[in-house]
Amino acid sequence: MNDDFVRDRDNCLSILQEYTKSDSLLKHAFAVETCVRAYAKKFGEDVEYWGNVALLHDFDYEMFPSAEVHPFKGSEILKEKGFDEKFRNAIMSHANYTNISRETLLMKTLFACDELAGFITAVAYVRPSKSIDEVEVKSVLKKMKDKAFARAVNRDEIIEAADELGISLEEHVQFCIDAMKENKQILGL
Repeated sequence: MNDDFVRDRDNCLSILQEYTKSDSLLKHAFAVETCVRAYAKKFGEDVEYWGNVALLHDFDYEMFPSAEVHPFKGSEILKEKGFDEKFRNAIMSHANYTNISRETLLMKTLFACDELAGFITAVAYVRPSKSIDEVEVKSVLKKMKDKAFARAVNRDEIIEAADELGISLEEHVQFCIDAMKENKQILGL
């Protein structure tokens, strides 16, 4: 596989947009990408590669939303498009039920940012301005205790993921809020 191919955001964005039409799912992809790119920069890793893994982590979800199919079908599609096993396994690892162990820092980071980016977005949407600028760590942690709020978000995975990354939950939440603030126009926040 050509390394430039997997590092080309426009290529990955076109795949995302081919399979994902929902504005909310596109924004979720951009939010997770934003957080993962920020961590890649922090860790001195390949920002483009990491960002593209995050961008495509749920590209198949709209068409194949069940756990029996997502992200398995997406992995098959990416394989046909020339993405290597390393890239595809990173994506596969974001779902606990795939039984792909998260062995790399990229895998752990994607897992850590996936649920949290969605949760932070939900917290921003209930702020009076619907802006990420009003979201604070304490408000995210308080909303995590409210089981009725954003019910679909797995709080245990958010906590588990921060632990896997080896950082405190508070630090992880703050880092993702800060990253999302930097990209708030694209995220609609």
